[in-house]
Amino acid sequence: MKHPVDVHVGKRIRHRRWMVGMTQQQLAERVGIKFQQIQKYETGMNRVSASRLWDISEALEVPVSFFFEGIEHAQNQKEGVSVPADILSDKEALELVRSYYAIPENQRRRLFDLARVLSDAA
Repeated sequence: MKHPVDVHVGKRIRHRRWMVGMTQQQLAERVGIKFQQIQKYETGMNRVSASRLWDISEALEVPVSFFFEGIEHAQNQKEGVSVPADILSDKEALELVRSYYAIPENQRRRLFDLARVLSDAA
């Protein structure tokens, strides 16, 4: 059975990897392991050792603590408490955010204003 903390850490690895636009293969090469192991970490099937988490944090350029942010949600899941899903763990939402910030600032502001008007109208 997957431990909620392992699942949480795996999601954070995947989240950061997506944020920097890195593939599982690229991360695996930087860490010195097979991409299948990255897959197992990201799904929570395998636990990430402390030294491996250190290597991953170096490759993804974040502190180790990044992988434990929001851990109280994982604890609540273990205890059976319903918690809302992390919107940025959704690949489509993450791609939308990445695309949004690729838009020039003046156009991005107009798009933001349009989205606000449309959401108020709904």
